[in-house]
Amino acid sequence: MTVRIDVKGPIISNDEAWIYEWFEIEATCPKTVTSKLLEANGEDVTVYINSPGGYVDEGSEIYTELKNYSGYVEVQIVGLAASAASVIAMAGDKVKISPTAQLMIHNASMGYRGDHRDMEKASEILKVTDRAIVNAYVIKSGMSEDELLGKMVDETWMGAQKALEYKLVDEIMFMDNAVKLTAFTSSTTMIPAKVINSLRNGFPNKSLANAVSEDSLNEALVKLKKDILNEIQKNTVKTNEPKATATVTAEKSPIRFIF
Repeated sequence: MTVRIDVKGPIISNDEAWIYEWFEIEATCPKTVTSKLLEANGEDVTVYINSPGGYVDEGSEIYTELKNYSGYVEVQIVGLAASAASVIAMAGDKVKISPTAQLMIHNASMGYRGDHRDMEKASEILKVTDRAIVNAYVIKSGMSEDELLGKMVDETWMGAQKALEYKLVDEIMFMDNAVKLTAFTSSTTMIPAKVINSLRNGFPNKSLANAVSEDSLNEALVKLKKDILNEIQKNTVKTNEPKATATVTAEKSPIRFIF
């Protein structure tokens, strides 16, 4: 039996998963993938990816879990594998891409505040992060680190044929590939960090949200939910460029890389 694992929507942290569930926004966190792999217990798994990317560390965790899995892992890129999701895609023993799908690789980004010394430090941190990320592409494709870092700098978008040419995928689905030639988009539904923080202040944990009845919760928060969804929609419309746009503030909080 083959076990299905979906990597859909933004790549988020485990402790944010309940917020996305509450808003009924599809997202993927490491805990979900790990649970599926434990259930599979060595059986073959197929990972279906359609994701604009998200957090670097969580993408790395999912990639590592899949690479460490004892059974056979097939990855199918069925829509978009961008940014952190493209790293996850590299974990497959075999990586297939739909002829209508896309792969995108680019540099990591983050929000940061401080003086010129802090900015220089932030730049160094991002360079180290990029050199960590690129390893997934090097291992899969055999291309040089410098060549791939250049493609990340250029924010490289690939259709199925180009991804096959670069050896970032092994096969184009539904096509005869006898001769093999060879992380975050503007439309992301990732919830802005300020919304996450506001909800956490209101609900320190999910159990507090469950302490009230469903009816009273809906009555009290229906306007809030509507306003925040409108905010997310505005954020999506305004950022109409093919690059990572979601950032967070690192001051007095753990650095969160958006990829």
